[in-house]
Amino acid sequence: MKSSIFSHIRTSIPAIAIFAALATLPALAQSHYRLDPAATQVTFSLGDAMHDVKGAFHLTSGDIAFDADSHTASGQIVVDAGSGQSDSKARDKKMTADQLKASVFPTVTFAPTKFSGTLNASGDSTIQVEGNFTLIGQPHMITVPMTVHIDGSNCTATGSFVVPYVSWGVKDPSVMFLKVAKEVKIDLKLVGSIGK
Repeated sequence: MKSSIFSHIRTSIPAIAIFAALATLPALAQSHYRLDPAATQVTFSLGDAMHDVKGAFHLTSGDIAFDADSHTASGQIVVDAGSGQSDSKARDKKMTADQLKASVFPTVTFAPTKFSGTLNASGDSTIQVEGNFTLIGQPHMITVPMTVHIDGSNCTATGSFVVPYVSWGVKDPSVMFLKVAKEVKIDLKLVGSIGK
């Protein structure tokens, strides 16, 4: 009799383990990520005739939610438009005032609306996030390829995209003897934690 009971328990253990794993899926179907402004990096690279201009902006806040069932996303990433820093104070002042018009449009934002790919509960995932990127008050739909790493409650996401800023209405910073590219590359390293 005891042998029969132990045999039943042994055969049930794999089923119990599978059930326990499946029981976590509803919680993973909707995932919320809160970004850490101090650890997150938003950098840019812009080519000119002499060299690439590189710099960074400060993240004000960031909250993103993903729904694995509907593949929809929500939330917002907010960047301080007046925080841009490169290796030239004069250029940064001009960028803040003339190109980004930070006194009128103090933030640059990205509001995700949907995503494709599978967001794993742990380890690495590759997804495509689509949403509205708002620059000088004008929204533009973009898709950002992201590599996401989840370790416990900690998450890191990296990705990059190109902004054709001149065609989007930003004043061309080129002058007679200094021509710059009409597109700027944005690199993201988003660091945060998983919440409810």
